[in-house]
Amino acid sequence: MGVTLKLATSLDGRIATAAGESRWITGPLAREQVHRLRALNQAVLVGVETAIADDPELTVRLSDFAGVQPTRVVLDSRQRLPMTSKLVREAARLPTVVVTGQKPNKRLTDAGVTVLQVAAVDGRPGAKAALEALRAEIGMEMNILIEGGGQVAASFLAAGLVDQIEWFRAPIILGDEGRPAVGAFTLNELAAAPRFRRVAVEPVGDDLWERYEKV
Repeated sequence: MGVTLKLATSLDGRIATAAGESRWITGPLAREQVHRLRALNQAVLVGVETAIADDPELTVRLSDFAGVQPTRVVLDSRQRLPMTSKLVREAARLPTVVVTGQKPNKRLTDAGVTVLQVAAVDGRPGAKAALEALRAEIGMEMNILIEGGGQVAASFLAAGLVDQIEWFRAPIILGDEGRPAVGAFTLNELAAAPRFRRVAVEPVGDDLWERYEKV
């Protein structure tokens, strides 16, 4: 089972402006590559804040794609995913999972969403528990692509669960009030920092695509 973290950021590591605007930081060629990454994974995961702000479909939308769509996963501690969201509206047709620390909400399950209850950490679904529950639901050899937001990225990095990073960097600057690609987690020693080795870098249009693997 592999866990890949996808980042689409400004040069200074921001995924949105201070007001939350994020569409589109990277260009069309970078976004096409993200669809190709989705096609390689059995699940695509976001946090509920990203799901609410962006209303994503989390599907593979490529003209030459004929495979199985990945399971769309939302970490949602209080099951706030709106019924009007694309994820819920398409749940009866496309596999959609909410991972929460609460008992399943009937409004979501009636819409076709699978709700998995796991142990919470600081009120949020724990990264390790979420991954174990998804592995049991989707399959032991599941590959998963994490697409945001910053706090979700931080929780998986802090738990040492990220195997690869696919980082698309756009040639813009958003400043220190922009929203960071990786949210808060505490490190007291440099030796404890998650470490990665860069294995490839290439331009995709005006953006730069950097690929890293866990050391």
